[in-house]
Amino acid sequence: MSRIGRMPVPVPPGVTIEIKGSRVEVRGPKGELTQTFDPSMRIEKEGDALLVHRPTDEQRHRALHGLTRALLSNMVAGVSQGFQKQLEVNGVGYRADLQPDGSLMMSLGYSHPVHIVPPAGITFEVDARTRVITVKGPDKQQVGQMAAIIRSKRPIEPYNGKGIRYIDERTRRKSGKAGKTK
Repeated sequence: MSRIGRMPVPVPPGVTIEIKGSRVEVRGPKGELTQTFDPSMRIEKEGDALLVHRPTDEQRHRALHGLTRALLSNMVAGVSQGFQKQLEVNGVGYRADLQPDGSLMMSLGYSHPVHIVPPAGITFEVDARTRVITVKGPDKQQVGQMAAIIRSKRPIEPYNGKGIRYIDERTRRKSGKAGKTK
């Protein structure tokens, strides 16, 4: 039996869940999420918890069991608490500014500014003093994807350490050319 799949997903107060066959809608204070799961997985609401049941012990069903439970758990956590990723901008003259429309304008050493518009449900916060960009939203996958897109605009380079990196990311620094020795 899947260790992840058999655990119930606790539903906090203020979160409503609607199950329509293999489609699940979750609403909470941070937003609403909808996802369609594999029809062979059976999702039930018992009291203030969600349970996922699989039809057989086939490899495919065992894999889907844990996946379905993890996705449901992320949906519930997203609409109740939300998810966030933080990125740090390093480099002389590199900066990020939040525009009035909620988009992000970054100066990253290119000849032009880099403009990023967030999709629906995603918000940006910028701390100009520490040069930290925070990506927030209820959908874990969308938050991670948006953070990866921002990071890809100027990945950290190993010689000077300039670029955009995740707060918890460790960058291996390289030494430059060794000087001429006698």
